[in-house]
Amino acid sequence: LFARGECDRDEIDYLIFCTQTPDYILPTSACVLQHRLRLPSTCGAFDFNLGCSGYVYGLGMAKGLVETAQAKKVLLLTGETYSKLLDSADKSTRTLFGDAGTATLVASDEPGGGSMGPFLYGTDGSGRDDLIVRGGGFRITTPNAGGEAKLFMDGTRILNFSIRQVSASVSALLEKASLSMDEVDLFVFHQANGYMLEFLRRKCGIPEGKFFVYCDKVGNTVSNSIPIALHHAIRGGRVVRGSTVVLVGFGVGLSWAACVVRFWPEKWEPRFA
Repeated sequence: LFARGECDRDEIDYLIFCTQTPDYILPTSACVLQHRLRLPSTCGAFDFNLGCSGYVYGLGMAKGLVETAQAKKVLLLTGETYSKLLDSADKSTRTLFGDAGTATLVASDEPGGGSMGPFLYGTDGSGRDDLIVRGGGFRITTPNAGGEAKLFMDGTRILNFSIRQVSASVSALLEKASLSMDEVDLFVFHQANGYMLEFLRRKCGIPEGKFFVYCDKVGNTVSNSIPIALHHAIRGGRVVRGSTVVLVGFGVGLSWAACVVRFWPEKWEPRFA
């Protein structure tokens, strides 16, 4: 973003970093990133620990900061190295996940630009054990006791949760936005895996031509999966001037989030970094 001149690093006044694999217990990785990126010391910075729904949560927080005049230019970063959490003997996880990072600029000074919202969020902490790394925090302090520092996933329960919640979330978001399925140009879901995405597409009744999948090249990159897919949807011409796009994240937590993004109704300059 900086090298291409999309923004000046001195103009960033807030940094939000979504990660479940931070550098340290403390300090927050966002503080480390502020220094490494040479952002001004007047820049606010914090991490938040969310996975598959994290990008939509981050957009919601960035929008709130901008609309309440707490910030003018928010740098939303996502980054995961789940490979460090995987058990090489666990084929149910090591064949799915990939490492990645993304950067998104959310700014208030885009005349004729797009818009975000409404947003929809949800949480069901009773499913915390369905996708979990038990070690590494302060509840279980014995290092790697019984493989506690490795990722555990109950794939069946995660699939059932996704089937149950995603369809309901899409319907609730469309109602909240006063949109019909026909008025949405593209749906970009968290890129969990190809089987689950196709099942969810059918469950939600989304036409194949309005559904974007980009996980075969990179796998499940957790909080990075929606921005990576959205990037390639734009590059591939699936998102054009005036497009209305629905983003849906769901997974670890258990948590979910969805929002509507309208792209540049008056102008269109697809930009990539």
